Amino acid sequence: MNDHNHNTTQPHPMKQWGRSLQGENSWTMFKVLSEFVDGFETLNQIGPCVSVFGSARTKPDQPYYQLAVEIAKQLTEAGYGVITGGGPGIMEAGNKGAALAGGKSVGLNINLPFEQSHNPFIDPDKNLNFRYFFVRKVMFVKYAQAFVALPGGFGTMDELFEVLTLIQTQKISPVPVILVGTKYWQGLKDWIQTIMMESERNINPKDLELLPIVDEPEEVIRIIDAFYAQKEEGLGPNYNL
Repeated sequence: MNDHNHNTTQPHPMKQWGRSLQGENSWTMFKVLSEFVDGFETLNQIGPCVSVFGSARTKPDQPYYQLAVEIAKQLTEAGYGVITGGGPGIMEAGNKGAALAGGKSVGLNINLPFEQSHNPFIDPDKNLNFRYFFVRKVMFVKYAQAFVALPGGFGTMDELFEVLTLIQTQKISPVPVILVGTKYWQGLKDWIQTIMMESERNINPKDLELLPIVDEPEEVIRIIDAFYAQKEEGLGPNYNL
């Protein structure tokens, strides 16, 4: 068979969109910008915060809900504002703990077709609504001096791995990322160590150090305090856009 035959291959027909695409309305960009402006103007005024992640489905009578309330209380007593996704479940518990302790309680809500509205424990002037996940994620990350992840679903994993990626790639300053609940998280961390790191070498051993797992609220505070005790420059937003 002659080698030159492959030169005569007919180009394959390209698939077509099933419906005509509208060019993105340029006004959309203004909606995005307005969300950034609202977020920055509100959060710039609040001061150092800790972002608390976790499931929207956790009920108030469940142990992780009560644990999140206590963690948020202790974060407030340690001088931090508490940022959550503003919804029910663990998010509500985080806002509730901050409110009960008289602290700053921030809710970054996302407009979703099936989620309930914001929880009642957010400070009225710190209750932000977002249309775009990516703008909301910038707000979660920029102002948080630490991240506390309680058990949650895909959204919690999304936030967790985004923060780890930003730290790993040095897009944000290293900050504590604390997993709460050994029973829930240990299997994931074991898989990251044995498969992701040791078997496939897709991360470095140093990357695994970013993920302590704790079970007590006091341990969360101890890790954050110890981290900032050794930082000379003190507290500040994680990056400048």
